[in-house]
Amino acid sequence: MTTLAKPDMTVNLAGIPLRNPVMTASGTFGYGEEFAEYVDLESIGAFVTKGLSLKARAGNPTPRIVETPGGMLNAIGLQNVGIDAFISKKVPFLRSVNTPAIANFFGNTIDEYAEMASRLDEIPEVAALEINISCPNVKHGGIVFGTDPDSAASVVTACRAATKKPLIVKLSPNVTDVVVMAKACETAGADALSLINTLTGMAIDLNRRKPVLANVTGGFSGPAIKPIALRMVWQVAKAVKLPIIGIGGIMNATDALEFMLAGATAIQVGTASFINPGAAQKIAEDMEAWLAANGVADVKSLIGALET
Repeated sequence: MTTLAKPDMTVNLAGIPLRNPVMTASGTFGYGEEFAEYVDLESIGAFVTKGLSLKARAGNPTPRIVETPGGMLNAIGLQNVGIDAFISKKVPFLRSVNTPAIANFFGNTIDEYAEMASRLDEIPEVAALEINISCPNVKHGGIVFGTDPDSAASVVTACRAATKKPLIVKLSPNVTDVVVMAKACETAGADALSLINTLTGMAIDLNRRKPVLANVTGGFSGPAIKPIALRMVWQVAKAVKLPIIGIGGIMNATDALEFMLAGATAIQVGTASFINPGAAQKIAEDMEAWLAANGVADVKSLIGALET
């Protein structure tokens, strides 16, 4: 087998050219600047901001992170600086980096989602928007947008009307059928799908007879969720025509390449960045090395190439 000097690592994500398929996951990479001393931001394909809302949020009370076997639980509560502070304090840094910055955002009503999309649409430094639909709709009894296809479609439709930027929808795994959710978002105008968001879990302190997290439940992430995420990416990739960003337990290049075989165009690194802040860069470098060593000229040839 011929060893290649320089494989083609570029991919196109809903019209956004990426130098390689490696992105960072929302909520695990701050606003990019926090990791700049640990990661060469121009060595990865893109980075995604913490979830943004119209107003600043303090998040949940502590403790709000706990390690578990094979992963971690977090109940941060979507703490963020709010859109105004993001524009004034965080966007200037984005101008200094030649890597696409994707803004993750959320709301408690469809109108809030649409307003956020409109505000972010006006920021040239934001390459695309990623909608977090794993939030409760406060006007409809707290039903989570991301678990009801009609609610999800309504959010995507409203955001689609509010922005010309590429619109990525981050899907929740806490559903009966993720394919139904994916198709609803595709029909409503999504340009790409991210999956999966965290699974709902909890941890208990036996001696105290209390939950470990102050919020009781939290989002479960890390290596233990990878088989679930791989399965969902594979299912959705067969059902929709949109590019997919694979997320869930990606700790190394092998994990990332497996997601691409399952149908992902790009991947996001999340929990791994807590263990090694430079994880995303290392994964990108190791993916390229694997392609070269195995005579694969173009990373795009792996997308959806799983033989079943």
